[in-house]
Amino acid sequence: MMINKPLLLTYLYLLIYILLSSGVILYNKWVLSPKYFNFPFPITLTMIHMGFSGVVAFILVRIFKVVAPVKMTFEIYATCVIPISAFFAASLWFGNTAYLHISVAFIQMLKALMPVATFFMAVICGTDKLRCDVFLNMLVVSFGVVISSYGEIHFNVVGTVYQVTGIFAEALRLVLTQVLLQKKGLTLNPITSLYYIAPCSFLFLFVPWFLLEKPGMEVSQIQFNFWIFFSSAVCALALNFSIFLVIGRTGAVTIRVAGVLKDWILIALSTIIFPESAITGLNIIGYAIALCGVIMYNYLKVKDVRASNQLPIEAIPERATKINRI
Repeated sequence: MMINKPLLLTYLYLLIYILLSSGVILYNKWVLSPKYFNFPFPITLTMIHMGFSGVVAFILVRIFKVVAPVKMTFEIYATCVIPISAFFAASLWFGNTAYLHISVAFIQMLKALMPVATFFMAVICGTDKLRCDVFLNMLVVSFGVVISSYGEIHFNVVGTVYQVTGIFAEALRLVLTQVLLQKKGLTLNPITSLYYIAPCSFLFLFVPWFLLEKPGMEVSQIQFNFWIFFSSAVCALALNFSIFLVIGRTGAVTIRVAGVLKDWILIALSTIIFPESAITGLNIIGYAIALCGVIMYNYLKVKDVRASNQLPIEAIPERATKINRI
């Protein structure tokens, strides 16, 4: 029996992506949680990731010249990179802060809202039309998430608001990436994305860090273990490159399907690793309903792609600047 090496390599990349993505999320939860490593400073952790990614990207672009920088003018930087970086920083800030208040399992269930947020942001920005079939799918997803939230044992309003706000910030970043960068004819791969966006996001995070976390860090007993934070930053960076490899071999639709599988694995793993992440039958029913809506949404997008022979709205930003989604 002949082994299909390209197919085997694709599955290997998908496996690496799922393992890294799950690992980064669980690692962040462990680091931030007061019950475990007890470093309850999500903005600081995000800044460490951004700073490390920016330095590595600079070395790869300027010293080793792995990829060439794009033709970046001040006007493009001011009108494209800065707003995209701002919403990227916000999505990471709010998303990581949610780990302090709600379980990993519930966070993954809430992430089913991403297609809803992206669709409505696209409609508002004029890059997508309000269609009845897609709108009904969004209602199904939202209904499922509501049921899942109702069944959450340790429901926390603050954590839920942080996570949902982070989801909408990420959705707006994806839409802005398409609207702004595509109009300028720019395509950023993960290395050039990090090269331009990571330093800018770091600066945006500095303001809330200085106001919200710095005062608390000065009076608290901080555990700063270099190897913990270094390994966390390396894992986050490796995740970016694995996403690039997967999309390069398969496409954005495949990585979304792999993402659904990853969410199920994460929900199961989190209940084992973190005992407080207990899930209920209502959680599972609600998430299954939301998942049906997400699958139908992806199916409609695939049909649109085949009909118009173009990439879907999420595929373009994901291919261009999928960075450190944790």
